[in-house]
Amino acid sequence: MTTIDTQLITEAALLESVPNQLFIGGAWVDAEDGKTIDVSDPATGEVIRTIADASVADGVRALDAAAATQTEWAATPPRVRGEILRKAFDLLQERKEDFALLMTLEMGKPLAEARGEVAYGGEFLRWFSEEAVRIAGRYGTNPEGTGTMIVTQRPVGPVYLITPWNFPLAMATRKLGPALAAGCTVVIKPATLTPLTTLALVALLEEAGLPKGVVNVITTTATGKLSETLMADPRLRKVSFTGSTPVGVALLKQAADNVLRTSMELGGNAPFVVFEDADLDKALDGAMIAKFRNIGQACTAANRFIVQDSIADEFAARLAERVKAMKIGRGTEEGVTIGPLIDGKAVTNTTRLVDDAVAKGAELLAGGSAIEGPGSFFEPTVLDRVGDGMAIKVEEIFGPVVSIIRFSDEADAIRIANDSEYGLVGYVFTEDFKRGQRLIDQIDTGMMGLNVGVVSNAAAPFGGVKQSGLGREGGAEGIHEYLETKYTLTPNPYK
Repeated sequence: MTTIDTQLITEAALLESVPNQLFIGGAWVDAEDGKTIDVSDPATGEVIRTIADASVADGVRALDAAAATQTEWAATPPRVRGEILRKAFDLLQERKEDFALLMTLEMGKPLAEARGEVAYGGEFLRWFSEEAVRIAGRYGTNPEGTGTMIVTQRPVGPVYLITPWNFPLAMATRKLGPALAAGCTVVIKPATLTPLTTLALVALLEEAGLPKGVVNVITTTATGKLSETLMADPRLRKVSFTGSTPVGVALLKQAADNVLRTSMELGGNAPFVVFEDADLDKALDGAMIAKFRNIGQACTAANRFIVQDSIADEFAARLAERVKAMKIGRGTEEGVTIGPLIDGKAVTNTTRLVDDAVAKGAELLAGGSAIEGPGSFFEPTVLDRVGDGMAIKVEEIFGPVVSIIRFSDEADAIRIANDSEYGLVGYVFTEDFKRGQRLIDQIDTGMMGLNVGVVSNAAAPFGGVKQSGLGREGGAEGIHEYLETKYTLTPNPYK
């Protein structure tokens, strides 16, 4: 038997092991109307699994289960909640290769990157297993001395989690970890393009001892109507969404009717600023990670490479050399660094942005074209001298395209970096410590990497400003998104 035959058998067995039903009230069930969704491998276009397509009624049943279990789960000792999350973390480590391969098959990212996501995503389970027992309050005499103030934290209640397709494990654990640690029950809806990882994760949580009804999974193509129905239900108390800004804005409007708590992690158009005093090797290493991680399909991806005039030619030429050397292919192949985009629509959009920039004067230094199928591939691309009037300067790219914008001085760099409706993350490369400190204050983003190309960490707060969203995920701040503060006054016991 050849290595290829063995690999195909391994892939088939793994895919067959993933649940293909909805998970409601602790049971795997078919969709009420029997509808299904085909999940495809973006590297080949082939269907790899067919799963249940939930109706609105299925979504309501999932919320029924979450609401019925809320009181009991909130009363579960924090240590017990934490130990379930820790057990899930341990099981994930045992099966890390399976989860990595599953993500590569349904999303397309290179296997090495998928392994990195398993490590990163798992840390949210471990981090929040520890945070569960650290939910604290305050106790003290009021300033007037007339009574005692007691401040406590309690779970928000049933929550609705909507996750994107680009990081199917990490986005699920980043929301499930704090929700479960805080004592909230959950309805989670993964993206229809990459639902298999979430289904496998919930099966793992079930094995780790999660009680019935605490987490419920619905996969659906009726996303808009189902979400609208759940968010109009007074039993739901919070929605957490990761995805595009337009969809986030629509959800915020719906959330207003019931004054739902919201967490919104939305779009980005990250500036990557390189000053003439930067360590250029370090900046190039950072650029490759910040841009091409996940094939550029990340809200944290560097989009606008803002490079000082005096070094821009060298930076562009050296970056183009590295990009031309990248290996394109199916993520399971040895040495592949660029996998497929998620689907044909993504290829069409990337082509539009590149063609528009070139037509308006940008200089194409590498790549620039879609690759004929099978699969949805686009060449890693470098565009220099990107300027005003080009769509790629203002839109989120979500593809493997570098766009280089030149600047003259620090004030010019700050102006260009902040000239965006988005404010998720920024990257700055400079060896001038004082300048670095100034830019921490002056770059208008919720996160910043100073001389590094990756900032995400389970122990750090993740989130943006402006049109990039509301709230924070991860870190000590993350669990508070799922807690309500309650204040109680009691009489002074000495009077």
